[in-house]
Amino acid sequence: MAKKKYRLTATLPDGYVKIIGPTATEFTHYWRIVATLQNGKTEVFWGHTKSLAEAKKKRAAAADSMRTRGWTNHALDIVELVRSE
Repeated sequence: MAKKKYRLTATLPDGYVKIIGPTATEFTHYWRIVATLQNGKTEVFWGHTKSLAEAKKKRAAAADSMRTRGWTNHALDIVELVRSE
């Protein structure tokens, strides 16, 4: 029998709500990087992970991307996902 699917909801500090699913994968955290480019525009990168430790690894990746891509600054948000049936 297939696993039951459900929705996951992430609410970020700025009020943005992201709904993921339906999915049967056990994701626990959502991350979002908002990067400011040299021309003033922004790029948004996001994803979900199966652990907080995995999400925290995005800090090093964001810092490295800031140097290699020429971002003027960036913000990383990590929030816990809430499961709903």
